[in-house]
Amino acid sequence: MPDEMRAVEITQAGGPEVLQEVTRPVPMPGAGELLIRVAYAGVNRPDALQRAGAYAPPKGASDLPGLEASGEVAAIGPGTSGWSVGDKVCALLPGGGYAEYVCTPAAHALRPPVGMGMKEAACLPETFYTVWSNMVMRGGLRAGERFLVHGGSSGIGTTAIQLASALGARVFVTAGSEAKCAACLELGAERAINYKTEDFVEVMKAEGRANLILDMVGGPYLPRNISALEDDGRLVQIAFLQGPKVEMNFAQLMVRRLTITGSTLRPQSVAAKALIAQELREKVWPLLEAGRVAPVMDSTFPLAEAAKAHAHMEASGHIGKIVLEVAP
Repeated sequence: MPDEMRAVEITQAGGPEVLQEVTRPVPMPGAGELLIRVAYAGVNRPDALQRAGAYAPPKGASDLPGLEASGEVAAIGPGTSGWSVGDKVCALLPGGGYAEYVCTPAAHALRPPVGMGMKEAACLPETFYTVWSNMVMRGGLRAGERFLVHGGSSGIGTTAIQLASALGARVFVTAGSEAKCAACLELGAERAINYKTEDFVEVMKAEGRANLILDMVGGPYLPRNISALEDDGRLVQIAFLQGPKVEMNFAQLMVRRLTITGSTLRPQSVAAKALIAQELREKVWPLLEAGRVAPVMDSTFPLAEAAKAHAHMEASGHIGKIVLEVAP
C-alpha cells in the first residue's frame, strides 16, 4: 500500500473551480474502521454545499468531499470483524470519498448487491441511506398512500420513486422538463408534474392530496407543501435548496393534525447510521438483487475532473446519479 494518494480537495469556498487534485497521505483506519481502496465515488448535493462553505464536515471527519464510495477493503482497523482485506464494499462515508483511499466505520459498509458492478454500487450508500431513513423510518410510508417527492429526476428522486413503488405506494413527482417527467414515469411514478407549467398543489388536491411529501427544495415550497398534504399528512424535509426561511401559518398543523420533520444524515451518530445500514441490508438489498430497484446512472467523470462533475450537477440537467472514476 502506498504512503500517498491522489485526492481532490476544496482549496477555498467557492464554485466548482475550487476543486483541485492534490497528493495526500493515505489515511489509516482506527478502531472499528475499514480503509477502502476507492473504485468509484458518488457525487452529491452535500458535496457542493461543503465546497461552497455551507456544510462543514463533522468533528474528526476528513476535510475532503465525498460521502459514498465503492471499492475493496485495503486494511482493517483494530477490533473490526466481519471483513477481510480484498472484500468488495460500498460504504457511507463521513467524508473523504474524492480520493484513492478513505476510512469509514465498518458498521456503515455494505457488500455490493449480488450482480451489481462497482460503478453502480458507488451510487447506493448516500442516496439509499437518505431515502430509506427519511421516507420509511421517519416518514412512515405505507402501501396505498399517496407519496409526493420533489426533484423526481435527481438521485434522491429516482431512488424514492422506485422504493416507494416497490412498497406499494402511489407515487407523484415534480420535475423541471418533459424529458425528466418521462423518465420518472418510466421508473414507476403514477403522475409526473412539470413544475414549470403546472401547480403541484392543484394536481395533488385533485388526486386527494399527499399522505407523505419528501422535499429538498424548501423556501416557497414549504407553505405549498402544507396545502398539498392530506389531513394527518407528513412532510419530511431533507434539504433547503431555496432556503430554510419562510413565513407560514402553523395553525393548519393543529387543525389538520399534520407532522413536519426532517433530518440530515451526516451529523448522525455511528450507531444511528449503523441501524439504517442494517435495515438496508435486510429490506432493500433483496429488492436490488431481484432487479426491482436499481440506481439510475447519469454520467461518469475522472477523479481529476471533479470540478466538471460539480458543474454538471449544478446545471440540473442530469437524470440520476453522477460518479467519479477513481481506480476501477
